[in-house]
Amino acid sequence: MTDTPPDRLSVNPKSPHFDEAALQRGVGIRFKGVEKTNVEEYCVSEGWVRLSVGKSVDRLGNPLTMKMNGLVEPYFRDDAVAEG
Repeated sequence: MTDTPPDRLSVNPKSPHFDEAALQRGVGIRFKGVEKTNVEEYCVSEGWVRLSVGKSVDRLGNPLTMKMNGLVEPYFRDDAVAEG
């Protein structure tokens, strides 16, 4: 596995951008310089994240999300522990 997280990643197993190996390794997201823990999906090249909104879910049980644009910086959590 490479040291850089994928350009686009989703936590939803039904998504074509779902990568179980990367998620098991632990991907952290900094969005506009702030650590985010409620990221459902992100894309670095397009500069957006989908954030879950509270505990609300739609009629199918999927979390309600809000798409926000800005600087996305993914990193592997195990690398951050090794550095600090």
